[in-house]
Amino acid sequence: MFECVINISEGRDATSLHELASAASSSLRDVHADPYHHRAVFTLIDPPGPLVAHAHALIGAAYRLLDLTGHEGAHPRFGVVDVVPFVALDPARAGEALTLRDDLARWLAETYRVPVFLYGALGDGTTRSLPDVRRGAFTSLAPDFGPATAPPSLGAVAVGARTVLVAWNLWLRDTSLDEARVIARSLRRPALRTLAFELGDRVQVSCNIVDTAALAPSQVYDEVAAMLTGGAIERCELVGLVPASLLEREDPARWAQLGLSAEATIEARTAP
Repeated sequence: MFECVINISEGRDATSLHELASAASSSLRDVHADPYHHRAVFTLIDPPGPLVAHAHALIGAAYRLLDLTGHEGAHPRFGVVDVVPFVALDPARAGEALTLRDDLARWLAETYRVPVFLYGALGDGTTRSLPDVRRGAFTSLAPDFGPATAPPSLGAVAVGARTVLVAWNLWLRDTSLDEARVIARSLRRPALRTLAFELGDRVQVSCNIVDTAALAPSQVYDEVAAMLTGGAIERCELVGLVPASLLEREDPARWAQLGLSAEATIEARTAP
């Protein structure tokens, strides 16, 4: 089984989101949409055959329904279909995830004439991260596939192969954006990527735990709580799914506080 986590630049229109979810068919295991970020994350999990077919269908629907021009949202983005990582749920099949990535990248470039940037392990033996793509796209970094410039309505795509990560947000109250940015910078390390956002009347520290063996959500929560000078953590929000092994390492008494649940695990969503 492989996971494909398709990030789409649409988080507000319920009709479009329903149509996109329908296109993903039986591979769809979770949808997380956010109107502030104006972004939706569709988690697909299946064997390669149906997974790729349903990823193609979802991407095609996104390009048919959406237009990047005029798009506004808090989250960084450069495409209607913004990020498409493949994850081998069995680490021994990581090489197959790279093949799925490269095949999808070629298909995107040939079918929709969009620039495609790869991330993860590359053919020259180096590794490129998603932040590397965001920083360097169209300046120090040329597309790996497709045209050199992006069509304004569709934008570009980052297609990757990576290990399981946890996308997880902390919503803070009575905290300024400046303080949230200081907290986000203080948290960053190889296992954790962070950004701070002002969303409505709250601020958010957005986290990607990229090494789940090295760092647990409860550790991040406790570090943030210790750094707050007057505000508080209002709630935590999981984006997508987590492996059951991560949940088992957390105290069940803290699951609700951390925004985690047994129902939001990969295993629960893929059970027969």
